[in-house]
Amino acid sequence: MKVCVVGAGAIGGYVGVQLARSGVDVSLVARGPNLAAIRAHGLRLQINGAELLAHVPCTEDPSLLPPQDYVILTVKAHDVPPLANSLKPLLGPNTTLVTATNGLPYWYFYGTVPFAGTTLDSIDPGGVQWRAFGPQRAIGCVVFPAAELISPGIIRHEHGNKFPIGEPDGSMSARLRSLQELMQAAGLDAPMRDDIRDEIWLKLAGNVCFNPISALTHATIDVIASDPGTRGICAAMMEETRAVGMSLGVRMRVDTERRLSGAAAMGPHRMSMLQDLERGKPMEVEPLVGVVSELGRLTEVPTPTVDMVLALIRQRAATAAGVAAPHAAPVSQAA
Repeated sequence: MKVCVVGAGAIGGYVGVQLARSGVDVSLVARGPNLAAIRAHGLRLQINGAELLAHVPCTEDPSLLPPQDYVILTVKAHDVPPLANSLKPLLGPNTTLVTATNGLPYWYFYGTVPFAGTTLDSIDPGGVQWRAFGPQRAIGCVVFPAAELISPGIIRHEHGNKFPIGEPDGSMSARLRSLQELMQAAGLDAPMRDDIRDEIWLKLAGNVCFNPISALTHATIDVIASDPGTRGICAAMMEETRAVGMSLGVRMRVDTERRLSGAAAMGPHRMSMLQDLERGKPMEVEPLVGVVSELGRLTEVPTPTVDMVLALIRQRAATAAGVAAPHAAPVSQAA
């Protein structure tokens, strides 16, 4: 069984080390200093007070690797469209693509769902992923663990090991069961879901607020979810996100107060958007925040707080990059 993890950052590195140590034939696609460090010293994972080392084949050129049984996408969501066509050599007739990225996956509107066939500019501009990958080969995966790439080739696992997985049509297919077996053997909790879109929205409801607010304030998640002011903003954004999701048939099994209280108890975790800002990297603004605003317009559900925070984080991202902020589409209007 051949598995390629595309992106050897915090989550991809964690998954790659765990799979490799369980005996899976793993390869990695990485770039820059991270690629150089992995080639020179292997990939290191700090977890449970120990440091695990895995020597895994790693390349920046996917065409050097053979077609895979599973390709697991763990790069930042905004990095997938530019990579899409270069990943085609990894995709054989029966290759399964596992979308372990933030936000909504490119295949979200595949199948018998509202707005079937829709592609969103915030996650798949021009439908690049839809055409390059094809929605039929996708399996959804939601990433709940927290980890950080603390230096090239070294990942620190902070907490969690749950990766819910599911077919877009909710079926318990053979390829889904096989993926679960691979992940479970590697110590990754991968419950199979017949409602993977619900899991995706559960993660998005946190990301839509905690990530941009962390980048705007430089606060950790426990502070954001505990301070009355930022907690209130998060609650409003979550409720707007919930309303958009419900208009698409999503069932939100965790209410807003419980979600906020859980975040407050997580401790001083620095959200990924803040980590990227501090390292001078592009932030996942559109896949995590812009997508809810875009879907609000599509479904005609008002998202005023999301739109306001989106305008702020777009400006913050533009300032960090030294460019003008992008022109925003008209925001949703209250009914």
